[in-house]
Formats: sequence, structure tokens, C-alpha cells
Amino acid sequence: MNRVCKLFDIQYPIIQAGMVWASGWRLASAVSNAGGLGLIGAGSMYPDVLREHIQKCKKATQKPFGVNVPMLYPDLEKIMQIIVEEGVKIVFTSAGNPKIWTPFLKENGITVVHVVSSVKFAMKSEEAGVDAVVAEGFEAGGHNGREETTTFTLIPMVKEKINIPLIAAGGIANGRGMLAAIILGADGVQVGSRFVASEEASSHPNFKQRVVEAQEGDTILTLKEITPVRLLKNKFYGDVQSLYAKSPSADELRALLGRGRAKKGMFEGDLEEGELEIGQIAGLIHDIKPAAKIVEEMMSEFESARGKMMNLT
Repeated sequence: MNRVCKLFDIQYPIIQAGMVWASGWRLASAVSNAGGLGLIGAGSMYPDVLREHIQKCKKATQKPFGVNVPMLYPDLEKIMQIIVEEGVKIVFTSAGNPKIWTPFLKENGITVVHVVSSVKFAMKSEEAGVDAVVAEGFEAGGHNGREETTTFTLIPMVKEKINIPLIAAGGIANGRGMLAAIILGADGVQVGSRFVASEEASSHPNFKQRVVEAQEGDTILTLKEITPVRLLKNKFYGDVQSLYAKSPSADELRALLGRGRAKKGMFEGDLEEGELEIGQIAGLIHDIKPAAKIVEEMMSEFESARGKMMNLT
């Protein structure tokens, strides 16, 4: 049996990324009901809001689901306590040191996965006792690695150094991409951008439509001095570039970013002043459809591509 399917007790080795402003209980439960693993994105939720989403997700699916917790946000202790109180069995951590929370989560019977962007941090995560890692290439949307290592090179390098299950992320939006990642050494895939353009994603319809309209080259990795993030080019991105021309300090970049910039763009639909986080693979996303249909089409294309590959030998 596939190691990722066995670890999470799911039908397909497809994990829906816990994206800020997109991954609420509706999307997570829809992906889990379709045979993948849905994740609630805690990064854009106050603790009481997260509790509400967990409770609604439990009512909406009998299948396993998890919570993604970026460790750079406040209220971490409250969030972790709520996760334990609500009986969540799977937690993906990111943007921080896995040694800090992995022991606590494991003591409470929770399966822990950590998101990394380098071989070094994959090895540190295994040492910290996590059950699996997500290795994310810089094609990915949202917070990203400074090394700019692509998924195609990162996955086989991580595979060479760790023994625990490996999940590939970054630039994967269809069955062919999934097959490529597994051939490179992954046990499963984490998919973000494709699920942003789903009916159940909580992101604003304006943002979803902008993702669908995106072409190759419409995204870029920036703001490395603060936290690297891949953005669609818009007025806000232009403002960032204008500031870079003046060799700004990190504090000046933070001042421009301000508070709530991602919420403004992705949740409220301000396509000019908002921060629009999405992966390079947006250029391959051409429609908005139900999450279950996305899972179904990915698996169908995966099996078809695998069959063609087998015929080559």
C-alpha cells in the first residue's frame, strides 16, 4: 500500500494544501470526501474561528482531515490546544522549527508532517520525529524557500537523505505532475493552487478568476528579506518593485506590506492593492470546478499517464 495513503488512512495520495484564505472546512471536507486528505488552513484564522471550522469539518466528513499550522503566527499555544481538544488527528506544521511542537503533538496521538524547502530542513524534521515531510519547490505559491530549489531537483535530493514518507509540493496541479513527482521519489503530492480555483475554496471569486486567467510568467517570488512569497503581478507587486529600486531596508518592506494585505487580495478580492499568492502552475489552471472533480480528474490522468509510461518499457 502507498505509504502516504497508509499513514493518513486515505484512498489517494493527494493532500490539499492548507492555504491561507482558501482552505476552510468546506474545501477540506470536500477533498477528504473525494478520497484525498483535506487540510484546514489555520494561518488565516483566529483560534475561535479555527475551532468552528474544525467542528464543521467533523460534521461534513467522516474521513480523515488535518490542520495546517504556520508557526510564524501568534496564538500558537491556543491553536495547538484547540487542535488537541477537538480531536484532530493530523497536523501539518510549516514556517518554523519542528522540534518545538512535534513532541507535544505526538504525545497527544497526532500524526505530524512538516513542510520544508531544503534537504537540510528535511533531515532536521526527521530528527525532530515528524511522521512525514512535504518538500516544496520554489514554484509553489505562498511562503516559500529562499534557495529557489525547484521541485524537480528538490524531491530526489530529499529522497536520498530521509527514510520517512515524502510528499512533493510546488508546481503540481494534474495527474501527469503527480506521476512525475512520484517517479522522482515522492510517496504523494500536496496540491495548493489547483484547489484555490475550486468551488469550495473560501478565496474571493475575483481572485479565483484571476488565477484562471494567469499565464506563464505572471507570478514571481519576492519579499525574500521578510518571508519569501510568490505573487501574481498587480499594482501592489509594482509598488514592491518600485521600492526595491531604492534599496529598501526590511523594515521599509514591512511597512509597505502592512497588515492584512493577503486578506485584502485573496479573501476580499482587491486585485490591485491585495497580495495575491499563487504558484507558477496557475498558467495550467483554466477553470473553477468542484474539489471532488479535481481529485477525480487528477487520478484519472495519473492512471492514464502511468499506463503510457508502462508501455514505453
